[in-house]
Amino acid sequence: MEKYYTLNELALMTGLTTRTLRNYIKMGILEGERIEGIWKFTEEDFGKFLENPYVRPSIQAKNKAIVFDFLAQNRKPINEICTIIDVCVDMEESEEICTFFCETVGRRTEDNVKVSFERNGSYVRVILRGGEDSVMDILNAYYHLG
Repeated sequence: MEKYYTLNELALMTGLTTRTLRNYIKMGILEGERIEGIWKFTEEDFGKFLENPYVRPSIQAKNKAIVFDFLAQNRKPINEICTIIDVCVDMEESEEICTFFCETVGRRTEDNVKVSFERNGSYVRVILRGGEDSVMDILNAYYHLG
């Protein structure tokens, strides 16, 4: 069975708003299909979208904003972690990493955890920011997968 991502999952992984993603759909930059009224995107659709030179600067700006906002905030209400993970992987492994972080962060509705995903050539960059307990739980789950 083919894996599909929703518009909300793409927003979570890219840092872009669902409105921006809908604009990319209208422009033909993001391709997907409506299934029972809900936009669905295959891993191939998502990969092509990430590789689009028009989209890449927007995602990179969002990635940098996550880190910059973390560094610029002098008073935090809770202890936080912001981490960047660069992993050299092939396309299949990058999709697995993307799926893991998207699903794991998506299930954590009680937390304000932000994740961003960027594929650049032979590596994947994941930026993860949130409360220290939440980020450590996610990192522990990731590093204990295999």
